[in-house]
Amino acid sequence: MPEAKKPAAKTDKAAAAPADSEGSECRDELPDDETVPGGQSELTGLFVERPESTTVIKGKNVTFVAKVDSSDLLRKPNMKWLKGKWLDLGSKAGKHVQFKEAYDRNSKVYTYEMSIIKVVEGDAGGYRCEVTSKDKCDSCTFEVTVEGGSLPGHHCQPFRNLILPLVPFLVPRGDAGEDAGDLDFSALLKKREKKARDEPKEDVDVWEILKDAKPCDYEKIAFDYGITDLRGLLKRLKKMKKVEPKKSDAFLKKLEQCYSVDKGKRTQMHVELHDPNVQVKWLKNGVEIKPSAKYVFECVGNKRTLTINKCNLSDDAAYECVVGEEKSFTEVFVKEPPVTITKLLDDVHVVVGEKVEFECEVSEEGANVKWMKDGVELTKDGKIRIKKDGKKHTLVINEATIEDIGMYYVYTNGGESKGELEVEAKELEVLQSIADLSVKACEQAMFKCEVSDEKVVGKWFKDGVEVKPGNRIKMSHIGRIHKLTIDDVKPQDEGNYTFVPEGYALSLSAKLNFIEIKIEYVPRQDPPKIHLDTSSTGSKNTIVVVAGNKLRLDVEITGEPVPTVCWMKGDTVISEAEGRVRVETRTTLSSFVIEGAERQDEGQYSIIVTNPAGEDRAELTVKIVDVPNPPENVKCMGVGEDTATITWDPPKFDGGAPIKGYLMERKKQGSSRWTKLNFEVFESTTYEAKKMIEGVFYEMRVFAVNGIGISQPSGNSKPFMPIAPTSEPTRLTVEDVTDSTCALKWRPPERVGAGGVDGYIIEWCKEGGEGGFGDLDKNTYRVKGLPTGEKLLFRVVAMNIAGRSPPCTMKQPLTHTIRLPRQLRTKFIRKVGEKINLVIPFQGKPRPVVNWLKDGEPLENKSVGIRTSDFDTILFIRSAERDHSGTYTLSVQIDNMQDKADIHIQIVDKPGPPINVMVTDVWGFNAALEWKPPKDTGNTDITGYTIQKADKKTQDWFTVYEHNRRPSCTASDLVMGNEYSFRVFSENICGLSDEVAFIPIYIPPSDLEYNKPAFKEKDMSSSPKFTAPLVDRVVVAGYSTAISCAVRAYPKAKIVWMKNKMIIGEDPKFLMQNNQGVLTLNIRKPGQFDGGKYSCKAINDLGEDEVECSFSLCPPQS
Repeated sequence: MPEAKKPAAKTDKAAAAPADSEGSECRDELPDDETVPGGQSELTGLFVERPESTTVIKGKNVTFVAKVDSSDLLRKPNMKWLKGKWLDLGSKAGKHVQFKEAYDRNSKVYTYEMSIIKVVEGDAGGYRCEVTSKDKCDSCTFEVTVEGGSLPGHHCQPFRNLILPLVPFLVPRGDAGEDAGDLDFSALLKKREKKARDEPKEDVDVWEILKDAKPCDYEKIAFDYGITDLRGLLKRLKKMKKVEPKKSDAFLKKLEQCYSVDKGKRTQMHVELHDPNVQVKWLKNGVEIKPSAKYVFECVGNKRTLTINKCNLSDDAAYECVVGEEKSFTEVFVKEPPVTITKLLDDVHVVVGEKVEFECEVSEEGANVKWMKDGVELTKDGKIRIKKDGKKHTLVINEATIEDIGMYYVYTNGGESKGELEVEAKELEVLQSIADLSVKACEQAMFKCEVSDEKVVGKWFKDGVEVKPGNRIKMSHIGRIHKLTIDDVKPQDEGNYTFVPEGYALSLSAKLNFIEIKIEYVPRQDPPKIHLDTSSTGSKNTIVVVAGNKLRLDVEITGEPVPTVCWMKGDTVISEAEGRVRVETRTTLSSFVIEGAERQDEGQYSIIVTNPAGEDRAELTVKIVDVPNPPENVKCMGVGEDTATITWDPPKFDGGAPIKGYLMERKKQGSSRWTKLNFEVFESTTYEAKKMIEGVFYEMRVFAVNGIGISQPSGNSKPFMPIAPTSEPTRLTVEDVTDSTCALKWRPPERVGAGGVDGYIIEWCKEGGEGGFGDLDKNTYRVKGLPTGEKLLFRVVAMNIAGRSPPCTMKQPLTHTIRLPRQLRTKFIRKVGEKINLVIPFQGKPRPVVNWLKDGEPLENKSVGIRTSDFDTILFIRSAERDHSGTYTLSVQIDNMQDKADIHIQIVDKPGPPINVMVTDVWGFNAALEWKPPKDTGNTDITGYTIQKADKKTQDWFTVYEHNRRPSCTASDLVMGNEYSFRVFSENICGLSDEVAFIPIYIPPSDLEYNKPAFKEKDMSSSPKFTAPLVDRVVVAGYSTAISCAVRAYPKAKIVWMKNKMIIGEDPKFLMQNNQGVLTLNIRKPGQFDGGKYSCKAINDLGEDEVECSFSLCPPQS
């Protein structure tokens, strides 16, 4: 990596401002609310080495190094690299910005490096690094200057407010030219006053100096010329230097300097244009952005908006809005939320050799964490494993040792947690200690002990000296038992013997006494006797042992001289002194031991003791009980729609205990996950499994259970599939019939199931008799070879792997029939003059004889045409007349078989006028009329009457009643003294009658005088009240819609529309209308951001009212 160029040493001005002139041009003005840059002092002095301000060539790489001393810190310090006032560069780590850290154990110094790869002009500016550790902190600032061309105005502008407050100003104290830390103005001014008395004063124009000076030199100038109110001076200087900005020809309002957004949120960028019709382009890092679900373009009037949804780190870039030749620049910063620890580590206490697990949970899935112990990062190796499962992170230590004791830490970029590990040494339990021995010369001495751990090894010592094996001395270690055997004991073997297990602060000691006897005596002789007690085992002399357990049977033996003991199983002598099945013999005790009993150890055992005085014998039976063998021959005997019947054979060996029952499990074929079907033992060997999925292959296995435990699982059954027959076929119909054949047609079953349909079976029989069947795989079939002249019944059955479905049977036997269309099954009504064309199909072969009758008589009317084919007949009338009404009978006949169908035709016409219209009464403003129905009803029912009136003066007709069903009415609102004419129309389904019935009426004037009451104006004032509320709406995005409500108020209320409690202003997307109290809000092409709570508020002087609704959008269907 090329070394970054460092600026050459300069005067005090250069020391005070590391920024170059180009950077100063971008920061030549101080805002009113900014403080004057001042010196920055060290807080705690944690930095051993600080990063330095650097000048770097554009396109090169640069690295900054900071070192922190952690010798006085309790935990690892936290380092942050920042650009400007707030931008955390840790969220921008990637190809352009890279970070590295290292730790030196000897010097306890942390080294942090930040590298900027291929520096660009936007990397220029002020930087800061901060280090914190609990209650200590330190920070330092540095600046990067990029050579290779000045920054364009549009890149410099967004960083004006970010860089300026962080530029360090190191002001010299007095004339020493050294960094002074905090600035003490009072002391400095006093010192300058003494010097000023000695030197002659010069007339200097400070304003001219400040105008031409760099902002980084402001403090030095104030110091040199004794200016105390520097802030006020800079405000006045800013007003003097204010320059009118250049106006843009395309933009009324440009983009903001920069935008900041949290990761996963959305952000919007707005510009306003002079020309509302001009097109704009949006660029990201110089590449044009295309509209999508992530990038949404909006155009409202002269306002253009770019919306970025669900921002991620790739959206952290420079953006441009291009209008013709002009551009507006901005930059988007995406902040990634820190990962926090939601579940802290717990302290762990284990014993040596056990597994250790530290577990924590973080706020985000897939986040990276760091595990550390004693400042060293832990990585995966043969002993340590690190697991990550979603938000859960686990540190696993296999076989913990004393060296693993300590504090363990887990770190994220937003938090940390710690947990302490305590490891205790494993305690060794002594099951049998060694005992003191007293032996005679040439006898055998055996020291034996038993400890709890089979893996423990140890050493034997005599009087503090390690015992070595030899010809007479043997040492053995079998399981948990350790033995030291000394053959042909001699006087020098006497002493203290000790067994010391390795790795444990434990020792077992015993003493060996050597006995030398020189007494001659005549030994006493007693016959041997076996003292065997098996009363606690249940049956007499029967011992029951669970397989895998240890059997130790101690038998007391008496007799003089000491009898010889012999153990036998059947005819085989057991003489082993060591091993799984062995015999241990002492003077008066013989022990029979079986380590880890097995099934072959079961049988009849005998013990025989003999001496010169006699013999004794005892028999005993050892029974080994175990879990049973697994069941056998598991198979499926039958299936249903979601059930299966499973059978199996009991196990060949019940383990020596009765079988209590069985446990069943099933799984889907190809899966490794077994599901338990019962938790209570099932005694039978046949089980019906339920709640299965039709069409899925399953496998079953069975466990046998006895008093000892559960057997191994049986072998898996063959895969089977729950399946059921289909439902019956539907819509069985006859499509065609001949003398000896019949074409049938039907629809597939409504419920087919997973087995599908393999085919169909058609069965037929004579009515009241038997027939045959056919097998096929189509939905249509022509049955051949049928008897002629018989009535036949047909049915269809669907077939699949599960068997036959229920049959679909024809309701009536097959004959030659007429298929009357649905519209002809009721009365067929037509108007006079209309055409009639009736097509009536029929079945039958050979061709039937067709006859038409009208009202039981042969049809001889020449205006009625008949045309007949092999499968239908047509009746047509070119112009219908009322005498064509009647009942038409169609008959088809083949030999002695006949079928008939009746068709009722009614020809209707307009009715005649009502008759005998009369005035029955006149009173006040009313007149009562009555009439009789017309003589000619038009061959149909009268549906009503229409009454009209006309004033004699105007002769304009007005309708009084329409569709009046009664032959009478009362006309109201007549004017006294006027003469009226009334006319009445008859009405049926053809319409009003062509002729009418007239009658004149005179309304005489009244002698009554009307007294007009005094007018009292009603108070109509009322507070707003919504009579129709807003209704929740769900609409498709992109389609214009509207929401409406109704309000009543007087005086007229002021209407306010709101979205999410925010008033909707003059937004062209919304159009608000008020029509006679009906309020409507039109929303033009709503987008996904227009959803929410919409409310309407009505306000007047008497009060207010408000209604609200929810407005949701769904994406358009593709």
